[in-house]
Amino acid sequence: MNQRNFCIGVVMVLFIVVAKGQETKLKFEGETIDGPEQDANRADWLEEMKQWRNVERNLIKYNDAEYTRPEFAWAQRNFVQPQMMVEDRYFYDVVEHKYTVDRYLDDLEKRYGGIDSVLIWAVYPNIGIDNRNQHDMLRDMPGGLTGVRQMVADFHRRGVRVLFPVMPWDNGTREEGLPLWVTAARDMAQIDADGLNGDTMEGISHEYRKASDDIGHPLVLEPECAFSDQRMLAWNNMSWGYWKYHTIPVVSRYKWVESRRMVNVCERWAKNRTDGLQSAFFNGVGYESWENIWGIWNQFTPRDAEALRRISTIERAMAEMLISPDWEPHVSTLQKGVFASRFSSQGRSLWLMVNRTGNDFHGEQIAVLHTGDTIYYDLWNGIELKPVLDGQTARLAFEIEAKGYGAILAIKRQQVPQEVKKLLTHMATLAKTSLGTLSSEWKSLPQKIVEIPPTKPARVAPEGMLLIPSSKYHFKVSGVEIEGGDGPGVDVQYPWENSPRRHHNKELDIRAFYIDKFPVTNMQFKKFLISTAYRPKDSHNFLKDWRNNTFPDGWEDKPVTWVSIEDAREYAKWAGKRLPHEWEWQYAAQGQDDRLYLWGSKEDANRIPMQENGHDLREPTNINAFSQGASPFGVMDMVGNIWQWTDEYQDEHTRAAIIRGGSYYRPAGSEWYFPRNTRLDKHGKYLLMAPCKDRSGTVGFRCVVDTE
Repeated sequence: MNQRNFCIGVVMVLFIVVAKGQETKLKFEGETIDGPEQDANRADWLEEMKQWRNVERNLIKYNDAEYTRPEFAWAQRNFVQPQMMVEDRYFYDVVEHKYTVDRYLDDLEKRYGGIDSVLIWAVYPNIGIDNRNQHDMLRDMPGGLTGVRQMVADFHRRGVRVLFPVMPWDNGTREEGLPLWVTAARDMAQIDADGLNGDTMEGISHEYRKASDDIGHPLVLEPECAFSDQRMLAWNNMSWGYWKYHTIPVVSRYKWVESRRMVNVCERWAKNRTDGLQSAFFNGVGYESWENIWGIWNQFTPRDAEALRRISTIERAMAEMLISPDWEPHVSTLQKGVFASRFSSQGRSLWLMVNRTGNDFHGEQIAVLHTGDTIYYDLWNGIELKPVLDGQTARLAFEIEAKGYGAILAIKRQQVPQEVKKLLTHMATLAKTSLGTLSSEWKSLPQKIVEIPPTKPARVAPEGMLLIPSSKYHFKVSGVEIEGGDGPGVDVQYPWENSPRRHHNKELDIRAFYIDKFPVTNMQFKKFLISTAYRPKDSHNFLKDWRNNTFPDGWEDKPVTWVSIEDAREYAKWAGKRLPHEWEWQYAAQGQDDRLYLWGSKEDANRIPMQENGHDLREPTNINAFSQGASPFGVMDMVGNIWQWTDEYQDEHTRAAIIRGGSYYRPAGSEWYFPRNTRLDKHGKYLLMAPCKDRSGTVGFRCVVDTE
């Protein structure tokens, strides 16, 4: 499958249970249970739900011990959790070489009210560029594990819990030598993280629970997908919710079985998030506020951001009620298309309501059982309601705007706590601006290319360089990102384009330039070091395969790797050269006939180095080993040996480099590894965080010089 949201792919099933001679029928769709039909008997539906829950608990021999552990109590209040890429520029400042946790959190608080936890993603989509495994990618973050631990402490200082992912599919890179549950628990203990997200996992097995307990650092477990074995509910305290939406809100299957279980509804590619936000609110669960999707920015619209702020404000204030086992989804309402869930605890009742229609509703919305000393608050608007009493029934009138929300609290007059009064004041202020007045327009985030200053023009070809003549050139290329489809914002935005997109097609006027016949070699790079005494400030992984400041014997004609794009630029500056623009690189490789490969229209494995896909990373091939793989202009070693740095693109949140040529290496075993590519009409987009993490055993470079 070419989309990571494969967990959504479920079909409707009819659940039939026979318990004590009684048949119970409910419609399931993955992690959810369908609500009652519009005209169905809600009392009968709720009774069926309760019967099924009892049967389910008995079938899985349910034990709630993991939900009573005080160290896991925070998970029951985890209403907003983004997945965050470590490459996000709000999170790390590559110029100052420091994590900027406060800047990251301040932005989220300003835009949608802040978060309760963060899932920090340090692996995919770059993993597989070489043989570094998921643990290596964590260790390669700035400051190593010591720096990561301090970064986690910065989140904790702000009251935010921290999770990292575990990837069971990462079995083709360097072997760690221990079971994944042991190494994952070890890593999280070393950095003081709070939980694990099980990427692609249909429940996280009990080995992870035991491993984290054994090491003395218990972790909350959060699988991505629906359980393959329902017994896992007992120790997976959280999960994502890939839900399909209907006009009648669905009910969380897992929260229905265990009311203290937290689900964060995830709809990563949605441009309009109303369905997911309403579904989460109706169920009293959380939302995965994911915006940076593998470097593709999918920001909340102003309306959705404000809706999330108000939803989370109410849920955080009412968190103790939302875990009550006395939860009744789909209680009766008075307006068609408005749905409500009731949560009851300690003599109080809370109704969370959603308007699934495009109409504003005024007047009476719900009728509830009334006792004499009960008062009612419209939490969404921050006001006290005056009920219309009819015997033991109170009819409550208030406004719910189109595609909007409502929240009603019934409480004894003498029991109103100070935090409720504070909540009312805050929500009354927010309610002065209706959601309907805020924009729902989604826009892709514009990108800019990082300028490459021209070199001093050369009259004749410098040593080791070839002339590429000026020409009109048909530049046609597509990104090989695994995800994102052809949606807006995918890949990069060239200077002549008005938005990022995957496919690019433009006739360009190419000025003549000189290009290195071969990639920069270890010997050439060593001369640079001797001449300049260059040593990067962020030196982790710099020339990782060298020893004692030199390359291994026999490597002088191999392309240098383990150099960041910053390292490559410094070399080019010293040499009086620059990195090529991508279209220059492709023109030098392709010539004028739109060929797909250096030598023609068909792939030929004999013209490039042998592909490697084992756990170990062998060294690159010598630059002159495959003379039959020359470009039409005679440029050598352009594909199949190492990736090569070209342009860098930046938007407000992400930096990425376009790398060309494709390397000899890609791990076996998973489709999620960084794609290998040797076609000339494809490029790789490599997310950039910091030199320590960006450097790779398969990425090098070649240079160009401008002509007069």
